[in-house]
Amino acid sequence: MTTSTAAYGIRADRRPDRRPDHRPAFWKAPFSAETYREVGFVVTGLPVAVIGFVLVVTLFAVGTGLLVTAVGLPLLALLITSARGLGALDRERLRTLLATEVTAPAPVRPSRRGFWGAVTARLADAAGWRAVLYQVLMFPWAVATFIITVTFLVTGWVVALYPLYHWVFKRYLGWPGYRVVEYTGSHGDYHTYYITSPYQIAGVSLIGLVLVVLTPKIVHGLTNVHRLAARGLLGAR
Repeated sequence: MTTSTAAYGIRADRRPDRRPDHRPAFWKAPFSAETYREVGFVVTGLPVAVIGFVLVVTLFAVGTGLLVTAVGLPLLALLITSARGLGALDRERLRTLLATEVTAPAPVRPSRRGFWGAVTARLADAAGWRAVLYQVLMFPWAVATFIITVTFLVTGWVVALYPLYHWVFKRYLGWPGYRVVEYTGSHGDYHTYYITSPYQIAGVSLIGLVLVVLTPKIVHGLTNVHRLAARGLLGAR
């Protein structure tokens, strides 16, 4: 006797619209592989964004400047081809590091043979121009994302682990602790403030731990912009 899945209101050909979110709990996130894959995406994304921005801006500027000659159009076709290649690289980075699948657009199919047929087909490629726009728009975001991620990641762990290296300042610098501020008052009196007491050390470490816990959430929010931009500009329509 066989039991049909339809009897239970279940269709065998149905698939979930999206995968469930398996992100770790906030206290585990600072130590999770998912977080450091996202950090890796951000860190590797900066050189890729710089290369992409410089390449597409240079080819666009030179290509449009030479449109009065026969060289301009092939350069703009090369721009589209390069942007598509960089888009494929970003889709692979998204898949590998962010577990985000972005369907590649259809390949360019020239309607007529020959060199100029390939050039005109690429110039008419909407997906290629979207890839160019992606490289331009995501360059400043990649720079900002890199700065924010590295700042929060490094600052959080350095501050959180302060109790472990508090002794370094007294032994090697002659300070009673980390020097927070140093200034000379209006009357010429000299002021310094050090972190010395156990309560101060514990407070500093607690601030660092808060930053450590917040960093994965911040990085995830920043990389979500990359996910949305890639789906909108690098994916199939």
